Amino acid sequence: MQASKFVAHLALFIVALIYGANYYIAKSVMPHPIGATAFIFVRVSGALILFWAIYIFNREKIDKSDYWRFTVCGATGVAVNQLFFFKGLAITSLSNASIIMTINPIMVLIMSAFILKIKPNGRKKIGIVLGAMGAILLIIISNSSAIPSNSSILGDFFILINALSYAIYLVIVKPLMAKYKPLTVISIVFLIGFVFVFPFGIKPVLEIPWSEFSSWQYFSVGFVILATTFFAYLLNIFALSRVNPTQASSYIYLQPIMALFFAWLFSNLLNEPYNNEITPYKILCALLIFIGIYLVSFERKKAIVVK
Repeated sequence: MQASKFVAHLALFIVALIYGANYYIAKSVMPHPIGATAFIFVRVSGALILFWAIYIFNREKIDKSDYWRFTVCGATGVAVNQLFFFKGLAITSLSNASIIMTINPIMVLIMSAFILKIKPNGRKKIGIVLGAMGAILLIIISNSSAIPSNSSILGDFFILINALSYAIYLVIVKPLMAKYKPLTVISIVFLIGFVFVFPFGIKPVLEIPWSEFSSWQYFSVGFVILATTFFAYLLNIFALSRVNPTQASSYIYLQPIMALFFAWLFSNLLNEPYNNEITPYKILCALLIFIGIYLVSFERKKAIVVK
């Protein structure tokens, strides 16, 4: 694997690590004391300020022909994606959210074939199937524990819309990555996303009881803005300039593993009822996930990349 692609895959691994923690950190402050829509407004506006604080000194000229693509990316990659994920996470169980999110690579594969005309080979298809099997089995085993699970059909549906929206974003944003700097793309995408989010979030955000927040709740909001949004999106957009959308989305299979680790960590450090017992069956699921990621990510040296 080339050095640039290795760094890209490392970036995707860090993103999976952040997202794994985000399930618990974000859920711990929703829907009280902060609602999902208000949280999204805070998240998007906070990250927007950070992105533009850097981008303002490194601006690029944008071709008018790309306006529509930036608009679609802002809607699917920021507004729809985040609004429906946080709304779904606020009312459904963590396990349900995790299992539904694992279908994202399958959606990316379909969208890539439809939009970019990228046809997956047999090895990638097998990798996606194995990774999905591992993630699904992991969540099923986790659900068999004594930990209560408060699922919601509506919440599950919201997570499904989020997964589909993010798949479209990963595919549509790829040509922009080949034309502009990653910082340019993400800064404009978040600006457009903020425009979409503003009408829904401005009223709820004014009702947030900031003075009643605990130290952990302030930390949670800061983590979502800095780590889950600012750093994760930068790393993701950096990786997308070096690997294809299917490879990037395959790292979602790592999120249940990361979530399992943080469940154990938070259970011990914060005395939260998240702990799941590590069993041989879960280790087997983890192996399936890693094998799936390898098969989807592995590229032969003589492979021809079609833009």
